[in-house]
Amino acid sequence: MPDKSDDQIRCLLDEGDELLDEDRIDEAMSHYRAAWELLPNPRIDQPLALDVLAAMGDAHFSHGDFAAGRDAFMTAMKCSHGDPLGNPFLRLRLGQCMYEMGEMKEAENWLAGAYLLEGLALFAHDDPKYLEFIKSQLEPPPGGWPEGW
Repeated sequence: MPDKSDDQIRCLLDEGDELLDEDRIDEAMSHYRAAWELLPNPRIDQPLALDVLAAMGDAHFSHGDFAAGRDAFMTAMKCSHGDPLGNPFLRLRLGQCMYEMGEMKEAENWLAGAYLLEGLALFAHDDPKYLEFIKSQLEPPPGGWPEGW
């Protein structure tokens, strides 16, 4: 059963998301950091850690702070709850941060995982350069890429 701090964390995340939607990045990050601070140590072993780190990383990516985004997503990959390595969105954003930082081999690894897990739909709302990049790095299957991939 969730405790009171879980409810506070979820509330901070929701408020942070609303602020981010209004392009109020500093205020949103303040809420996300407050949510992170409410997690008991070791933080990465807490059930809500992945949600907090994903919100922080996505906010950093969305506002062009790719190094901070990479750091948040790399920490998220160490979380013991929520299967971070199997999460296509986390892999996508981590790969995008690496791409923007010029870390192309790492970008390829993370974006390929995202693409193979989720396909074309995952890339639909982002700059097409990421999809073009990963498709240029992968060998298409015999007969070419199926529709939707």
